[in-house]
Amino acid sequence: MLDDFFDDAARRDWEDAEAATAGTAAGEPHRTAGSTQPTGTVRLALVGCGGYARTVSLPAMQAADYAEPTVVVSGDADKRRRLADEHGVTAIGYDEYGDGAATDEYDAVYVATPNRLHLPQVETAAAHGKHVICEKPLEATVDRAERLVEACDAAGVTLMTAYRVQTDPVTRRLREFVRAGGIGDPVRAFGEFSFSLLGGDSGPDQWRLDDELAGGGALYDVGVYPLNTARFLLDDDPVAVSGSTRSSGDAFADVDEHVDFTVDFGDAVGHFAASYSGRQHAHLSIHGSDGRLTVRSAYQPNAAREVELDTADGHVEFSGVGVDDAREEFDYFAYAVLTGAAVEPDGADGLVDMRTMAGVYESDETGRTVEL
Repeated sequence: MLDDFFDDAARRDWEDAEAATAGTAAGEPHRTAGSTQPTGTVRLALVGCGGYARTVSLPAMQAADYAEPTVVVSGDADKRRRLADEHGVTAIGYDEYGDGAATDEYDAVYVATPNRLHLPQVETAAAHGKHVICEKPLEATVDRAERLVEACDAAGVTLMTAYRVQTDPVTRRLREFVRAGGIGDPVRAFGEFSFSLLGGDSGPDQWRLDDELAGGGALYDVGVYPLNTARFLLDDDPVAVSGSTRSSGDAFADVDEHVDFTVDFGDAVGHFAASYSGRQHAHLSIHGSDGRLTVRSAYQPNAAREVELDTADGHVEFSGVGVDDAREEFDYFAYAVLTGAAVEPDGADGLVDMRTMAGVYESDETGRTVEL
């Protein structure tokens, strides 16, 4: 019954023994039948201590079952002292991190620096033999992202692209529903993520408006969410893409302020948009031959999702479903490290989005559809 759809939405399917015996998708971390919970935790170094890392990621690490923050890396001495005092962690600078300071105090790193700085920080982690969870997008360019993935492959360390929405049990339950034919054959996806980058106390002096550091604007920062989440729900990758960007100038002179793009998945088509201006809006809908699903507040961290299902069995809506998906993200990663399981949003997953977004920019320049 649709009414029972989210009864178990808070469960972690990636560590559920019953899911293992039923056969989950290849590559999904989970306990095998009869196994015990892993012992210990993965000690994490937080590399890059911006606002999101401090207010969302660090508390999520502290709340996690299988992960804990033990080291922070920042170029700001005052911030290092404050974080060390507030969270009881070892605080070091980037030079110290590169030189191998405190490597005996962490097992893995979470890289949350500006995009173009991901590569050197991940290369350092890999050289120290540390596992990596790296914020999206993987880097500022496809070439640099490929080098990042190669560094982890060569070192034999786990690399996870930080697609926390993929670890959200609501999103994973919706994928099960789509896989089981709940909306028939998916034919079309619509998604948008927009917010005011300059709203509140935020001004133009930020790295997201620097093309050299960011690599892209609204597309890279928030447009990747509907793209990746749609790929996850559809179990499919793009074969072609077209798109266009717009900017009003001034603060947005170097990056795209707005982006609209169309993705050909072969059997389905996705229409996506993102913006750095206007009222916040975050939704995703998948239309199938026999139904439709819609998620509102689809991408924000720790948001209460609103889900609507419209199928031949009826129409139902759910409000306030979901869990702390940032905590879920770090537990998912740490669980995989502790058990030796593969992660689904790995480096290859991140590279698909990097190449797709590069195709959007190429299409914007040429006016043509780009084959992938």
